[in-house]
Amino acid sequence: MNRFGFIYISVFFLLISIFSFLNIIYSYYFNLYLNIDAYIYSLILSLVIGLTLLFKKKNDNKISIYEKIIIVLIGYITIPILISVPYYLSIYNISFLDCYFESISGFTSTGFTIFSNIKHLDESLILWRSSSQWIGGIYFLFSIILLIDVFDDNLKKSLTNFLSFNINETIKQSFKIFILYSVLTLILFVILNIIDIRTFDSLNLSMTIISSGGFIPTNNIESILNTKFKETTFSLLLLTSFFSLFLSYNLIFLKKKNLNFFTEDLYLLIYFFALIFIFFIFLSHESNFSTILLSLTSSISNIGISNSGISSNLYFIFLLLVIIGGSFFSTSSGIRFIKIHSLIKYSLNELLSHARPKHVFVNKLTFSNKNLNQSDISKYFLSVVIFIICLFLITLILTFFNNNFDESFKIGILTIMNTVNSSMYGLKDYSFYNLDIFSKSTLMLFMIIGRVELLTLIIISKKFLFKN
Repeated sequence: MNRFGFIYISVFFLLISIFSFLNIIYSYYFNLYLNIDAYIYSLILSLVIGLTLLFKKKNDNKISIYEKIIIVLIGYITIPILISVPYYLSIYNISFLDCYFESISGFTSTGFTIFSNIKHLDESLILWRSSSQWIGGIYFLFSIILLIDVFDDNLKKSLTNFLSFNINETIKQSFKIFILYSVLTLILFVILNIIDIRTFDSLNLSMTIISSGGFIPTNNIESILNTKFKETTFSLLLLTSFFSLFLSYNLIFLKKKNLNFFTEDLYLLIYFFALIFIFFIFLSHESNFSTILLSLTSSISNIGISNSGISSNLYFIFLLLVIIGGSFFSTSSGIRFIKIHSLIKYSLNELLSHARPKHVFVNKLTFSNKNLNQSDISKYFLSVVIFIICLFLITLILTFFNNNFDESFKIGILTIMNTVNSSMYGLKDYSFYNLDIFSKSTLMLFMIIGRVELLTLIIISKKFLFKN
């Protein structure tokens, strides 16, 4: 592995050591001594391994896109091993497979859990679960910067004027991301406190929202969002992981930005208001509107948290919203709205060009000054095809081992889209603890696949299957 790869992964090992230290302080302060040894071991391990990788001498040649993808995949496999240490060494007697499952679920911001009753967990362990999401969220954002060469020019232009990053530019953008990510987490924490949510719950939920995760500090979100005002405010805060992380930054430095930087967010804003209108006019009779709003914003942000009382008629609609997803440069997953919109626009123009050959149809996004080219459309189409193939495979495997196609299909979608199971998908009581080893391993694999840009799978396959 290139020296940059060792440094890249070591940063997150050291970040784990920081959170381990914070958990030790928290445990001492609130006299939570039951699991404190687990965080001490986690601190030592992450610190030793992180520093070893940081100062490891290795060749410093230019890193290829294949090596970058491998580095990201290695991180998704190895970092959760360290995160699983406090689970494994806790007093709850959890098998290593279940610990690793919980860690990968947190690190990929999915939110599947093997714990049936969160109230029985030590507060420090609840905080550790939320921390794993926060670390995973920033790892995902850093990975987008690292793999920016994979993406098409239109998506790049929503982030930067650079078409490719050298090491210095990657570090600069990553530092900017870390600051924005941390500041937004703090803002979310303050707002949740202002609306009278318990400080401990606010801290955990702020890390869940910013990372687009699914872990919550209690069994049911209703016990926290016990008023319509809290429910509505929380719903709007979920949009933080729907829009681009750089939206607030671009708005502050508006004079230095052109319209390209806001193209995707403008489309997402129109999409969100259109959904609000449709749900309010046609579907508000199904449930309380504030409850529907929570489910709506939670689905489009790929978080998945919801209150009970959602009509079964809406399950499929919310699953579709999960598949569509949010911004390219956010912690949400999904195929991405801008890709689907571009595919539909291009397809309609192709059909119309055959029906009216004398007319000229321009494949251009409304708020952008750049035309869509064939290579961009091909990438979008491949992403959709890969999603369908992955969904078919995971549904087939889960159905074979668990004998329920409906649940397997829904869990397949949520796994690939890194969204937690909840009542709005009819899966609130789904038990991951009772799954067999192969099913859990399959879910872990596809949680990682879902968090890596689907197009990278094609690139890796091309590297190893078609070497010439």
